[in-house]
Amino acid sequence: MNLGQLLPFLLIAVLIIPMVLMSRKQKRAMQTQQQLQNSIGVGDRVMTTSGLYATVANTDDDATVDLEIADGVVTTWLRAAVREKVGPDADVPEEEYVEEAEVVDEVEEPAAEETERVKDPEPEKVDATASDAPKKR
Repeated sequence: MNLGQLLPFLLIAVLIIPMVLMSRKQKRAMQTQQQLQNSIGVGDRVMTTSGLYATVANTDDDATVDLEIADGVVTTWLRAAVREKVGPDADVPEEEYVEEAEVVDEVEEPAAEETERVKDPEPEKVDATASDAPKKR
């Protein structure tokens, strides 16, 4: 066999092998996502594809899941919108994250220099006449 006879087989192999590998990777990712969506249970902390963190409130429907995004605020989402379960560190109540803010009794007035606005002079009025217009060639 010479190189001319092997060339079509090599070209086909070069095209088919990457397609097979990519489809296997995509199939594996879909399977992992499906397992995640099936394993979601009430009380789990999840993150949606839009980056919203919530707690699962209800999983009775096969296509949707109810997420509690704040105390007493429950919204319905497609299961496919759940990107991942978040770790237990996200279960810490929000009050623990908030540091005590410094309380300011008086508001300081800005300095007079900062409050003065520089007035722009009025723009010059230009009288455009036909003689001033550029000439066409």
